[in-house]
Amino acid sequence: MTTNESYWSAVASHDTDADGQFVYAVRTTGVYCRPSCKGRLPLRKNVEFYPVPAAAEAAGYRPCKRCRPRGVSIADERLSLVQQVCDLINTHLDEPQSITLDALGTAFHLDPSHLQKTFKAVLGVSPREYAEARRMQKLRDTLRTSGNVTDAIYDAGFRSTSRVYERTNEQLGMTPTQYRARGAGVAIRYTLAACDLGMMLVATTERGICAVSLHNDMQAGEAALVTEFPNATLAKDENLLPFVSDILGHIEQGKPLPDVRFDIQATAFQWRVWDALRQIPRGETRTYAQIADAIGQPRAVRAVASACANNQAALLIPCHRVVGSDGKLRGYRWGVERKEQLLAREKHI
Repeated sequence: MTTNESYWSAVASHDTDADGQFVYAVRTTGVYCRPSCKGRLPLRKNVEFYPVPAAAEAAGYRPCKRCRPRGVSIADERLSLVQQVCDLINTHLDEPQSITLDALGTAFHLDPSHLQKTFKAVLGVSPREYAEARRMQKLRDTLRTSGNVTDAIYDAGFRSTSRVYERTNEQLGMTPTQYRARGAGVAIRYTLAACDLGMMLVATTERGICAVSLHNDMQAGEAALVTEFPNATLAKDENLLPFVSDILGHIEQGKPLPDVRFDIQATAFQWRVWDALRQIPRGETRTYAQIADAIGQPRAVRAVASACANNQAALLIPCHRVVGSDGKLRGYRWGVERKEQLLAREKHI
């Protein structure tokens, strides 16, 4: 199996032979499963694929209690190695000296450079980047339940609070205290405007753009924003309409997009992918494999597809310009029909 289409075919048929080759995660439930899971088949647009359970967990998904995907043996030696390395990292997040590249090489009796090369080929990130992503994920989870921000920071494996606060603008999009409160204390201004792609939502914090999304109607757009930040102070602001006009001018007339600051939760790998997407000229497309090559991770095609699927800023980060290796359109967070419409328009303007 080498494509998302074949993965989906295996999931749709509950193929037991595909168990151990990959797992699939469902955005609407936050759960990941083995391909043969007998649970209700999710909608294709809500599904993401990961090479090993650890990758799904690093993205914030939890294992299905019904099919127990972690109990499946992985036949591929590379994947099995990477899963074992991830498991070791996960259990030693609070012991940085135990999960350095040299320490991992010793633990698995491998040359450190070979271990890193294999790890990157499978997950698209280095062991160090994976460890940092897991610490941030653990911090997110702990902040939601912990009554003490400092305790949550140290429990997640960070050695200092200053280190975390330096990185929260990139990784959390807000301070740890604000994230723990699901946006409490954060003022988010937003507006919605109708266009021929549906209803466009633009939302911003004082740090930058936190969402540009496309919806079927105003209610769906506002509901999506409330779901992401239920405790934030949301205020509709018509002063954002000129920015919406700039985006629509880019779509409809090919005008340049304005330079913006982003306030979006993302991993370092996702930002590398998104930066590459922003380099694709209007009217052109790239394949997922070409993007993987562009960021120096040629075997991280599935991880690139996942980063595109998690893009929260439609059009500003043009993931609609990425297509399958055969040139055909693949999934798009806001609908394949919109993707087709965007590409057709860009080729003629």
